[in-house]
Amino acid sequence: MEELAYIPSPSRGVIHLGPIPLRGYAFCIIIGVFVAVWLGNKRWLARGGRAGTVADIAVWAVPFGLVGGRLYHVITDYELYFSAGRDWVDAFKVWQGGLGIWGAIALGAVGAWIGCRRRGIPLPAYADTIAPGIAFAQAIGRWGNWFNQELYGRETHLPWALHITSSEGGRVPGYYHPTFLYESLWCIGVGFLVIWADRRFKLGHGRAFALYVAAYCVGRGWIEYMRVDDAHHILGLRLNDWTAMIVFLLAVLYIVVSAKKRPGREAVVEPGVSDGEGVSDGEADGTGEPKASGEHAEVEDDADDEVKDEVKDEAKDEAKDEAGSGTTKS
Repeated sequence: MEELAYIPSPSRGVIHLGPIPLRGYAFCIIIGVFVAVWLGNKRWLARGGRAGTVADIAVWAVPFGLVGGRLYHVITDYELYFSAGRDWVDAFKVWQGGLGIWGAIALGAVGAWIGCRRRGIPLPAYADTIAPGIAFAQAIGRWGNWFNQELYGRETHLPWALHITSSEGGRVPGYYHPTFLYESLWCIGVGFLVIWADRRFKLGHGRAFALYVAAYCVGRGWIEYMRVDDAHHILGLRLNDWTAMIVFLLAVLYIVVSAKKRPGREAVVEPGVSDGEGVSDGEADGTGEPKASGEHAEVEDDADDEVKDEVKDEAKDEAKDEAGSGTTKS
């Protein structure tokens, strides 16, 4: 049955510019990283941090995250690389797809911790700042699966069905649920949810990041259930479904315990930052709180004016006293 409407798949996921291969999967990952750093920097400035700090820490977090994501994929799908007839060298071919978000976040957090420790910055504050950006980066990164024609769902005849044309790697051409698109849209929603909740409830001490994790797990659970690619199953559920449930419970538990032990949010996110280095008064980016440096400046000006007035009054009184006593000053 030929579908009247569907999402076409690209005929190829790589374009060669001379000897240089330009891969759609890699471009999606790179664009996602840039978006996460850009948004994170704006939110960090709004919290009172210094420009460039988010990017400096990302230099540690991103490589660790890529390694962690690949390790999770290779370990949980080891038969793709180490079973009979497979080439273990393929485990290093990241451009062919295969990055597990669970490993990417876990090991990426280790890299971020190293970067934060080197700058004396609390990791939870940094995690809260970049949480929405990570969600948006995932939304962009999922389009890499579209370029590779992978990780789709069950067959469907819906108007937005994904048309798979490749028969490589055991694929069967046909029309399937575009789970990459479902997860991309879900991640966009998660990103905006965290931004809204952070502004509304002043989330701090890692709770904005925990909200991102919990919300993502909810979506990943039902999307994962739709997928038809090979995966390990435990008690009838895919491994990633179990991972999503466990991580969701841990994230919710963290939010509850953290809110009781450390309510509110951090007053200072980056030690040693002067008022002039943050966002100026009224310079809000819509994703965080502006730093009210203008108010501080007004208070300081008022104080200076009061001191000046006191000095003038004292000088006048002294002049009157001297005039009355008939003395002069040389």
